[in-house]
Amino acid sequence: MAPIISVKSLDKFYDSGFQALKNLSLEIEEGEVFALLGPNGAGKTTLISTLCSLAKPTSGEIRIGGFDIQDDYREARRLVGLVPQEIPTAPFEKVYDTVSLSRGLFGLPKNPDLIETILRELSLWDKKDNAMMALSGGMKRRVLVAKALAHEPRVLFLDEPTAGVDVELRRDMWRIVGSLRDRGVTIILTTHYIGEAEEMADRVGVINNGQIILVEEKKALMAKLGRKKLVVELSEPLEALPDALKHYDLLLADEGQQIIYYYDQAKDSDIPNLLRDVSAAGIQFRDLNTSQSSLEDIFVDLVKAEA
Repeated sequence: MAPIISVKSLDKFYDSGFQALKNLSLEIEEGEVFALLGPNGAGKTTLISTLCSLAKPTSGEIRIGGFDIQDDYREARRLVGLVPQEIPTAPFEKVYDTVSLSRGLFGLPKNPDLIETILRELSLWDKKDNAMMALSGGMKRRVLVAKALAHEPRVLFLDEPTAGVDVELRRDMWRIVGSLRDRGVTIILTTHYIGEAEEMADRVGVINNGQIILVEEKKALMAKLGRKKLVVELSEPLEALPDALKHYDLLLADEGQQIIYYYDQAKDSDIPNLLRDVSAAGIQFRDLNTSQSSLEDIFVDLVKAEA
């Protein structure tokens, strides 16, 4: 099956001469949740703006649902919904009207039942007759989500959708993301809350300096790059590690109360040997625990490596 989004050799220069995107290529499969991660200024918003036809590419090809975003603009744009970072809304317009208008802008017939369903899902139904200017920041962001869903897009872009919002909205947002994924909608999100990407995403792409430096299935990425950590709590402190253990590249920490061992998945089988050798060296331990680096740790390491 062809990817629902195909980007080939994309470049984006601004009038100042700054190159925001550099020979960027990317494919996103239909129905997946794709998390786009990167530091500030990496090109995330520029990429999303270009994919959504809000910014014109300098060169390269973008196809959405098989439609070229320049030659087949209307067809490609109709497939896309966008929840931007900013909150550009008409202050005196009523909530129901602004969401309904978004559907009409795509040439679709009125569908009051759908609009009501969307507003109820976002806890906005009781605000439907309120002017936008009367809403809180969190409620305005809910309206942006409703507007993006009103024309039933096959692809939904979420650009930092939960930045600065309350916990309730964040919970509602990810509940809706889960529901949309179940219905086959493709979701591309950028977020500073990497824990959200770790929970929701199927695949992860990392962008830095306008280039995609990695695209990987989340589980495979965690298995490949997620370091593990074994902490052995000792019954008595050690002044130094015995020579018999030095080939394990261990760390002695907490004033000699802990032995720490960092390893990857390929070295899981070393752990029984290590514990056996610790005991053989006459070292008694009272507890041990393991942990694995998070997606955030992996992201930070990748960006540092590219710097």
